[in-house]
Order: sequence, then C-alpha cells, then structure tokens
Amino acid sequence: MAQTQPNILLITTDQQRYDASGGAGPSFLRTPHYDRLRHEGVTFTSGYSDDPVCVPSRMGVMTGQQVFSHGMTGNGITSKILGREGTLPAHLRELGYQTIAIGKMHFGPERARHGFEEMILPDDYYRQMRHSGNALQPMRHGLGQNELYPGMATVPEALTLTSWIAEQCVAYIHFRRDPTVPFFLWCSFTKPHPPFDPPEPYYSMYRQEEIPAPVIGDWRDSDQCPPAFAKQQKRRTYDLMPPKIIREARSAYYGLITQIDYNMARVYSALEDLGLYHDTMIIYTSDHGEFLGDHRAGAKSHFHEPSAHVPFAMRMPSSWDNRCHGTQVATPVTHADILPTLVKAAGGEPPAETDGQDLVALARGELESPRRYLEGVNGPGPTGKDLRLDCVYLGITDGRWKYMWYPEGPAELLFDLETDAREAHNLAYERSAAAKKEELRDELLRRQRERGGKYLEDDDLPVRDEVHVPDEDMRNQNQPGAHTEYWQVDVRH
Repeated sequence: MAQTQPNILLITTDQQRYDASGGAGPSFLRTPHYDRLRHEGVTFTSGYSDDPVCVPSRMGVMTGQQVFSHGMTGNGITSKILGREGTLPAHLRELGYQTIAIGKMHFGPERARHGFEEMILPDDYYRQMRHSGNALQPMRHGLGQNELYPGMATVPEALTLTSWIAEQCVAYIHFRRDPTVPFFLWCSFTKPHPPFDPPEPYYSMYRQEEIPAPVIGDWRDSDQCPPAFAKQQKRRTYDLMPPKIIREARSAYYGLITQIDYNMARVYSALEDLGLYHDTMIIYTSDHGEFLGDHRAGAKSHFHEPSAHVPFAMRMPSSWDNRCHGTQVATPVTHADILPTLVKAAGGEPPAETDGQDLVALARGELESPRRYLEGVNGPGPTGKDLRLDCVYLGITDGRWKYMWYPEGPAELLFDLETDAREAHNLAYERSAAAKKEELRDELLRRQRERGGKYLEDDDLPVRDEVHVPDEDMRNQNQPGAHTEYWQVDVRH
C-alpha cells in the first residue's frame, strides 16, 4: 500500500434501496458510473441501515457507532449527541485533511458543522434560486417530502438541486481546495428521496419500461402483520395508493437515480481533470431505502429489505496493493463502518469506542472476527427515568436470515433472504423454521443483555398491548412532509 494519504470522496444518496442500484436493479436501469465504481472496487452485497431513518444513519457515519451506541433512534437534534470533536471529519482534520460537506447533512441545528471546516447545504441552493430572479423555481409542484405521488421538476435539469450539488463539488475540487493537503469531501445527494420529481430527460426515461410491480407479502394482510407497521402506512395512506400511481412513482424514482449517476460523473470528471481520480478513495452508499409500494408501504423506518438494505461500494486508490477490485463481499456492513475505514486509510487509528469494522481489511480477508450479525432498531427514544428505552421493533440479520420482533401485539417476522429476497413469506410461525427463529431470537436477546438490556423488560423482549385506532382517525393526518422551500430545516429535496 502506498504511504501517501489518499484524497477521500464519500458519496451518499438519500432513500436509495439496494435493488435500485447497478447490478441489483432492473436490467433497464442506467447507472454506468456506479457500475464503474463496482468494477473498480468492492461491492458489499449486505449493506444495511441499522435504523432506516435519515439522522440515525448519518450519525453512524459521523461517529463510527451503531444506533445502539450513539442512541439517536429517530430524527432529532444532532447537537445533543455530537460536538466539534470526535466525529469523522474531526478525526480526518487531525490527520491533516481539509474537510467539506456538500449537500444534505440533516444536522440540527442546520448549520452545526460537527467538525467540518466548511458545509454547503441545500438551503444555500434554495436561497440562491430565490435571489436569482429566475421565473422558474424549484419545489413549486406542491408535493410533500414524503409523498409517493410522482411529479416533474419545476426547473430544467441544469437548475435542479442534484445538478447544483454536483457542480458545487466540481468547483471545490477545481478551485476551492488547498492543493497542498489531502481532502475529505462528503458529496451528499438529496435524491431519490421524495418528492419523486425528476426533470426531463429522466422523467420520461423509464415510462415505457416494464416496471417491477410491488410485492405484497403473505403476512401483510393477515393477523401476522405487526400493528406498528400497518399504522404507519395508514397514517400517510400509503396502503391506498392505486397500482398505476405506484408504477408511475417507480418510474420517476428510477429516473432520479440515473440523474444522480450522470451528475456523479461530473465529480469523477473533475478529479480526472486534475489527475486525482485514480488515487482517490471512494465510498458510495445511501442512508436508507424506500418501500415504493412494497407491502402496501411507503417511505422507510422498518428493518425490511426495501427500507434497510442499501447499495454499498468502495473503491481503493489505484496505487494500493490488493485492491480486490471487481469483487463482492457478503458480510453485513453498515454506516458505522465508514469512520474506521476512512481513518485507517488516512493513516490514523480509529477510536476505541467505534462499533465499525475496517472495510478494507474485511475485503482483503484480514479481519480476525468479521461481523456475523447486524442488529436494527427504531424508536422514539427514552420514555422514563429508569433509562429503559421504548422501540417500534428490534431486528437482527446475518445477511441471509432476518428476524424482527415488534413489541406491539407482539408480532414476529422471519425471512430467508436467500430464497425470498423480497420478504414475501413469513416463516416465523412455521415449524420448519422454528430452530432458526430461536437461534436469531436468542442472539438478539444475548446482545441486548450485554448492553444492559435497555430495550428489554424483565430480561426479555418487550411486549405492548395492541392499541386500536379507528381508520378515520389514523388517516386524519397532515400531508406527508408538506413544506415550502422557505422552511428552514435541511430536509428540502
């Protein structure tokens, strides 16, 4: 391995599911530049968000800790957990890197830097557009930031936020960085998060293709469906979406992914312009996925494949030995692995409290104890003075098998992802899978007990009585994510 520190480019998308990425997506999906990354690097086929919500995933990136350690189980104010030191950019800054974040960070307060020397946010884009005098303005279609209904961008492609983020990265690489030190650039695209509003040509790109229909698991409309799962979909009426609209939404979603991919090429090209591409380390992933109508659901939050399974690829610099390029790794990985990987690549030592594993060592087969299981959780946070935590579910996977425990009900789900990657058939109540369910349940309990059992009750998995809410009350909610471009929170996509 070369002794020089590589430049580091971290590329993230927002709400991109694993089966909407190169190699795993539909045959018609155009992602040539992600495919280039896969061919030149390592693809981690079991990349997961351990809490499929924006802020918890981003806290994993920033801290090198899994959700059980950093404690942010839902969207919230990040400054309650993070300061300026001990974060990924802070560690890299101490190692001599110039650090910048461009795109969606979802930090709170919005301008909290958490160790970055500079941040360029979507808010800067929206203010720039408002003050430009252009009659065409973004976000003027009225669609909310968590709707499944598709639309079209109200500005041309070159004026979209996706294009703007890419151009800010290009400008930084060409004109803004200090060429005497290595850089760490987090390029954080806001799409394909709703609204599903691609511009042309991406809006029309897939409308004539055979769009995969959503899968409805045999558990979804039965008494096996977790009440917490069903309630979330009713609150936002995802379960009432007509099939035609779902198809249109999926077509638009794929268009947004291709738009990102083509704009990502602008960032690659800027590195190529300056002879930096070949010796830049690149990691690409998404914070979480999107149900897209699967199981009559939308958005994310749950530990199901559409929501939690994300693309995850890494390209080592060309000058390094044993780059493992063009290979796949099936070991479960997650966002907490990014910090130790990049700190090690920069020549440092990760902090002792990290939960992550070095992905370079994992790819090379050099880890003594690769991660065997990855756990998931989602919840509102502390609920009482005894420090016990409430949760929507607890989950665990080894990359093939996945088990989920929903306290309300309670309800259990078990899937063999090797034969049922779309989670169509729940095995939790079948005798043939009883041993596997017990194995995963016991492992989940053991791990919770090791952490002090904050999510347990009486040293066992928690149980909540089902709370019945009339459908008319459940659907008496606000439009999902309805905000104007003036809203001063970093979730405008």
